[in-house]
Amino acid sequence: MKREHLAFLADNPFYTKRFAFYVGRRCVSATIKDVAQELHLDWHAVKELEKQYLRAQLAKAGTPAPKVIGVDEISTRKGHTYRIVVSDLIRRRPIWFGGEDRSEASMAQFYAWLGKKKSVRLRLAVMDMWKPFRNATRAAAPQAAILFDKFHIMRHLGEALDQVRKSEYARLSGRDRRYIKGQKYMLLSRRENLTLEGRQSLRTLLAANKRLNTAYLLRESFGQLWDYEREGWARRFFENWRTSLKWQRLEPYEKFAEMIDRHWDGIAAYCKPENKVSLGFVEGLNNKIRVIQRRAYGLRDEEYLRLKVLTCMLPVL
Repeated sequence: MKREHLAFLADNPFYTKRFAFYVGRRCVSATIKDVAQELHLDWHAVKELEKQYLRAQLAKAGTPAPKVIGVDEISTRKGHTYRIVVSDLIRRRPIWFGGEDRSEASMAQFYAWLGKKKSVRLRLAVMDMWKPFRNATRAAAPQAAILFDKFHIMRHLGEALDQVRKSEYARLSGRDRRYIKGQKYMLLSRRENLTLEGRQSLRTLLAANKRLNTAYLLRESFGQLWDYEREGWARRFFENWRTSLKWQRLEPYEKFAEMIDRHWDGIAAYCKPENKVSLGFVEGLNNKIRVIQRRAYGLRDEEYLRLKVLTCMLPVL
């Protein structure tokens, strides 16, 4: 018996490809449940139609051959379950999602997928200071420069500032604590993101506590490190910043400075003109993935999550 293939049908023969793509486009801005209710379809049918649409998006995007990559990990569920996301920073889209954890072996899976021929063409890898990622990159693409992501470094500095806040709260007592209590968000947020009331609260806090004021100003000034175009100037700025820590009794900042010194090569790489890439894309992608996970209330189908991540920056069909 011969079965005729009809190109216009979806993977589910009860629907056409055109309808499957319509469902996929609706799922970009709505949940599967909402689309199923709107179209009077079963939840699982909508999900499978969307997966066909996502696979078609990936197929149209073609096989990646990146020159500059961004590496980060995302938490897929509670209990320190991680997957690695690799992005093409020139084309500004994620290209690989996988691994079992944040280990060197999981990172090596990406280079095995990319292939030796394309791995040796990489010129820059942007990542956090996680050692397994560096080791796997140096083993598979030794010619690629490694650049540490500014946003991860500033996050470490934000954590150091929060430690100072906690130590000051523990040191003080009684009415002196009232300026610090409940001010974590005000202290760690960027000033331009605060409301007028938030800025007033921040000014009151900094005026009331000299050590927190010093720590806050040091954190704000450290971002200038990425403005320098020559490594020598950047190093001079860092040494001056580090010297300003003397006599300030800011132990978390001193530990942060030691960490920066240990990883200096991966930070100074940004001073080279060929390494001036947008460092905000990976962080923006992470925020987008968190929205996807929040909308789905936790995705148990990992293949579906992989497709959603890899297509979140692609144009609609």
